[in-house]
Amino acid sequence: MDERVSLRCHLDQSASQVPPGVGEVVDAIAAASMDLAALIADGPLAGITGRNGGINPDGDLQKDIDVAADELMREALRSAPVAAVLSEEAALPETLDPEAPLCVAIDPLDGSANLENNISVGTIFSVRPRGNDILSTFFEPGTAQCAAGFIVYGPQTTLVVALNGRVDIFILDRRTREFVLTAQGVQIAPDTPEFAINASNRRHWHGPVRAYIDECLAGRNGERGEDFNMRWIGSLVAESLRILVRGGVFLYPADSRPGYREGRLRLLYEAHPMALVMEWAGGAASTGRRRILELGAKTPHQRVPLIMGSARGVLDVAVIHEGIEPMFDNSDAPLFARRGLFR
Repeated sequence: MDERVSLRCHLDQSASQVPPGVGEVVDAIAAASMDLAALIADGPLAGITGRNGGINPDGDLQKDIDVAADELMREALRSAPVAAVLSEEAALPETLDPEAPLCVAIDPLDGSANLENNISVGTIFSVRPRGNDILSTFFEPGTAQCAAGFIVYGPQTTLVVALNGRVDIFILDRRTREFVLTAQGVQIAPDTPEFAINASNRRHWHGPVRAYIDECLAGRNGERGEDFNMRWIGSLVAESLRILVRGGVFLYPADSRPGYREGRLRLLYEAHPMALVMEWAGGAASTGRRRILELGAKTPHQRVPLIMGSARGVLDVAVIHEGIEPMFDNSDAPLFARRGLFR
């Protein structure tokens, strides 16, 4: 881009087109992410061991870096007009300012288990207007969100912001401590022959997911008539950024294992914000049977299947689900293993 545009300038320009205070919330999260990026980069040199420190309220192992990230983000949001924040690291939303106009759901550090392998991790956030009751605000459908985004802590610290109906990408300039706009109005490629899934779990998948992946693996000799690449980083933020840049589809489905039968990703601070990013960038996000943004949570840490990315890829998976009754989703029968979009 010819003109250097900072995040702060970008948010100021958008202020009149978004609910009051949204820019302040995004700016606060961005500021905290600079300190978190430095902490992640220094790791043991900053006293971060990566050891497990306990169990978070949703039952996942909690590392010392998760706790540090949560503290950084909470402290930053106290300076913004936020009524309450729901974090992965807390059982219930914390009230900050009951009269403030916005509520935030956040995963302060998604994928912390990847840090010991030096793989990109990130922060995911969702912003929505406060309703009359703070707790019920978080249980509204994902369409209630007015902004969302994520930060990737990798070779660059990258901020993706869904704001005012479009998706823009910023990179942190460490010399000036500011995020600089590098891509605006990002649009996901509508049909990229690339998928990401943990294929080691194939034996646990339900029929529709297995059928879709088998069709992709058949390549140009199969019904889809083209060869597919498979990607799997195991980091939601890194997978999402790759989709914005390259296209393709990401699948983290429900499966037959205990603890995975309702999906594994959290609706409020993982699936909802990612779905908003995908849709505003021209893509799609679904459970396989329902649009993610139409779902409302019943509990703060509700889990959900997530299939997202290029519109065509997500539609193909949904069509296969439509052709198989839910009661047969666990079936290993050949009919369901082969049935797909073209049958």
